[in-house]
Amino acid sequence: MISLIASIIALIIGYFVLSKISQNIFGIDPNRKTPAVSMADGVDFVPLPVWKIFLIQFLNIAGLGPIFGAVAGAMWGPVAFLWIVLGTLFAGGVHDYFSGMLSVKHNGESITEISGYYLGNNVKQFMRIFSVVLLIMVGTVFIMGPAKILVGISGGFGGITFWVAIIFVYYILSTVLPIDKLIGKIYPLFGIALLFMVVGIFVMMFKADIHVPEVTLANLKNFHSNPDTFPIFPFVFVTIACGAISGFHATQSPLMARCMTNEKQGRSIFFGTMVTEGIVALVWAAIGMSFFGGIKELNEVMEGQGGNAAFVVNEISYSLLGKIGGILALLGVVAAPITSGDTAFRSARLIIADIFKSKQGPILNRFLISLPLFVIAYLLTQLDFAIVWRYFAWANQTLATVVLWTITMFLVKSGKNYWISLVPAVFMTAVVTSYLFIAPEGLNLTATISYIAALIVSSASVLWIIFKIRKEKREIKL
Repeated sequence: MISLIASIIALIIGYFVLSKISQNIFGIDPNRKTPAVSMADGVDFVPLPVWKIFLIQFLNIAGLGPIFGAVAGAMWGPVAFLWIVLGTLFAGGVHDYFSGMLSVKHNGESITEISGYYLGNNVKQFMRIFSVVLLIMVGTVFIMGPAKILVGISGGFGGITFWVAIIFVYYILSTVLPIDKLIGKIYPLFGIALLFMVVGIFVMMFKADIHVPEVTLANLKNFHSNPDTFPIFPFVFVTIACGAISGFHATQSPLMARCMTNEKQGRSIFFGTMVTEGIVALVWAAIGMSFFGGIKELNEVMEGQGGNAAFVVNEISYSLLGKIGGILALLGVVAAPITSGDTAFRSARLIIADIFKSKQGPILNRFLISLPLFVIAYLLTQLDFAIVWRYFAWANQTLATVVLWTITMFLVKSGKNYWISLVPAVFMTAVVTSYLFIAPEGLNLTATISYIAALIVSSASVLWIIFKIRKEKREIKL
């Protein structure tokens, strides 16, 4: 339990230090008008109170990632704690803060358009397609996940089709209505449920005297039941995404960038919500490693359930919190993905609107863009959930990598300290490259070949950035 508490403390201290450093590097202007003020339209550009923006952003980025991803990541053992802490502070926090503030700087534009400013038109076109595909996958994943949990909570009432239909109706409304009409009103209730779940499980871990594996040199090994097929690198760094770093967050930040009234708010809204999500991931990773008796037992349960983390979440919630508490906890687990799924579709709508310069004031324009997205998402719900999740995980981290390179080029062009994003950009490049080569759903090659490929691609990316830096310096001299 010492490692869990120490990890939470490290995240809190790290927030105050690294978020301040990030803010100073970016260079905020508290007197500059934000897009919410200068471009208010009553639909997407709507000034909101900072506490409400924080809660909406937190629920937007949380989803199933820091819960399901953390439980799955716990199969590798206490190394998950290290990745959650280091990833949240040095990768995820930097990624979320700078991508969010870049959106504020560029009048609330989507990350797809921003990437084009700093990485070129080809990257922009790639990001447009890649981001919309990812967001549709997120929406799909966050339909089936909560629907299955709701079937369990309701004792099978209505069946999976009924709950999928209910979630779809909500998603359509939340995608087309002004952000303050539905999302701005119900998110505080969802937030209470989610916070109850995290705090309740954390407290019950102490009350039940549950033993959590510690971070020691002996425990920093691969505890996965199939370690040769699933090595720590890169699988842990892809499996635990939203609890450490997630490209999905960069698609969500523009939603709140269009609601902020002062650039000072970015520190808590973007970096703060990432740290809060990291704490959620730590709690679920800890209980995942310990609830069934140990990491070995967790692996056995996950294999027996076909990798279905929802079963683990159900068991833990009801066992630790009782029937009423378990239902409330699971509502938090349901609320998290639903409040990410709805804004995933909303973000996809905004990206497409940005591409075609479509004014989103008229509700008909919003429907014309949104309905095709829901048709595609419905078709994807017919696929195996596990397959969609695996491809989502890799696509998610790939998007995060591109965003980190976008941030790095912004800092290079601005003459600012680019190391803060360059280091995680190179690391994540190695992660997504090696995963593509080694994963069963990828090229399924050997670890040696995968690591060599990762080294080559990462080295090439470093040479590329060196070339860009020198080019910028030459242009400044001229």
